Amino acid sequence: MAQSALWRLKVTLEALGWSSRRQEDFKGHAAEGLVPGRVVGEHRSHYQVATEATELSAGTTGRLRNTAEERSDLPGVGDFVAVRLADGDGPATIEAVLPRTSALVRKAAGEPRPQLLAANIDVVFIVTAPGGDFNLARMERYLALVLESGAKPVIVVNKADLPNDVIGPTGRIEGIDPGVAIHAISARAQDGSRDLEQYFEGNRTVALVGSSGVGKSTLTNRLLGRAAQATQEVRAHDGRGRHTTTHRQLFTRLEGGAIIDSPGLRGLELWNTPEGSKSNFDDIEALAAQCRFRDCRHDSEPGCAVRAAVERGDLDAVRFASYVKLGRASQRSAR
Repeated sequence: MAQSALWRLKVTLEALGWSSRRQEDFKGHAAEGLVPGRVVGEHRSHYQVATEATELSAGTTGRLRNTAEERSDLPGVGDFVAVRLADGDGPATIEAVLPRTSALVRKAAGEPRPQLLAANIDVVFIVTAPGGDFNLARMERYLALVLESGAKPVIVVNKADLPNDVIGPTGRIEGIDPGVAIHAISARAQDGSRDLEQYFEGNRTVALVGSSGVGKSTLTNRLLGRAAQATQEVRAHDGRGRHTTTHRQLFTRLEGGAIIDSPGLRGLELWNTPEGSKSNFDDIEALAAQCRFRDCRHDSEPGCAVRAAVERGDLDAVRFASYVKLGRASQRSAR
């Protein structure tokens, strides 16, 4: 079923992850006659935006392009936006991008600029598969990328039904960070994919990242319950895949939640430096400035303001754990 056909069946912003926080962020734009929406597709000349009523094509205003400090500040798939509907035969336009809760940003391939892969994601499936293309160092970079974004990383080892040693790669991945959940599945045979349903609860958004040929499109179709993405076989001589997915796209699920699939990444270079990689944790950084010791590791040192906030319930323990993991991942990436 095409995305537009599905949209006619389920047209609520809540299904897209809209919340009271988003509504608060949008208040000022409502007075300007704008409507809220979410970017579900990104093309060279336009964006696809889903609103409460429909799915439409929209461009961006010159004002928005001029105020963006970096290209990653412009709209991207997953962004919640304020849209001015078309006046007559004119195009709809995105007037503003609402504040992001997370942003998956890498260094653009071959260019000294950031590239936004997805915004406002809750969970990222780092998809890999046993075989010639499996690379542990790349998995570490993926983990650092996700932790920088502010989303929760989950590692998915696909193609468990094929005659490969799945246990070996899974064991090596566990050594990277024992606190990150790992699922060994077969998207094609529907073995273990139901274990991933838990990550969509509460209309959460899940993004998929990984190399070409690891089965991201097959997994997307399995989790959607329909053939939304084309799939291809990998090359037999080296196990590498071709770019089946050509652009990033957000799909809504009838069971709740959303999926963002994207083209496979041949290479991955982090945009943020280890010193600047905690930009999505400004609240924790502000608390850290109140610690008794400037070099506090927020472990067992006395007078730690961050740990005290966790104990009071003012800081989410899971978010704090992601912050700590990011520090370790950034150090590994720097090495």
